[in-house]
Amino acid sequence: MSLRKSLYALALCLAPALAFAHPGHGEHGLAAGVLHPLTGLDHLLAMFAVGLWAAQQQGAARLALPCTFVGAMLLGGLLGFDGVQLPFVETGIAASVLALGLCVALAVRPPLPLATAVTALFALAHGIAHGLELPELSSPWAYAAGFVCATAALHAAGYALVRFLPQAAAPLVRVAGLASAGAGVWLLAG
Repeated sequence: MSLRKSLYALALCLAPALAFAHPGHGEHGLAAGVLHPLTGLDHLLAMFAVGLWAAQQQGAARLALPCTFVGAMLLGGLLGFDGVQLPFVETGIAASVLALGLCVALAVRPPLPLATAVTALFALAHGIAHGLELPELSSPWAYAAGFVCATAALHAAGYALVRFLPQAAAPLVRVAGLASAGAGVWLLAG
């Protein structure tokens, strides 16, 4: 690389980023809703695990688990917007990381009513946490749309990973579930 190109590159790196000239705009509404599940390890692991677990299921459970999670999470978010606080929400979220990770690691296939009930309970805890953390001056509807879309994307990513990997990679999915369960233990201990 020539000296001239090096100086241009250095100047570019040292110049202020205009996109960051007025911070705070990305912390409201839709962007905040999208970022919330993606930037919290507990939310990210649980929601990705739902997609992994759904892909390990058969029949209606493949769609029922992620749809149940999104619906119950949205209900929890609405409760959180109204200020409803349930005890042990954070513990429930950490427990969801552990339990969903174990479900993936063991590739369990419980009866559909049990699987959806457990999924809904965990999703409600995640939703209440989302709702209670609504940024000031944000539109609750835009924020909800953001966390619903991000959650659905995490479910879809987990599902796609399992469905499109060769069958020989199935043990790796179980290892990912075990790692998630380990993170759940760490979150519960912390």
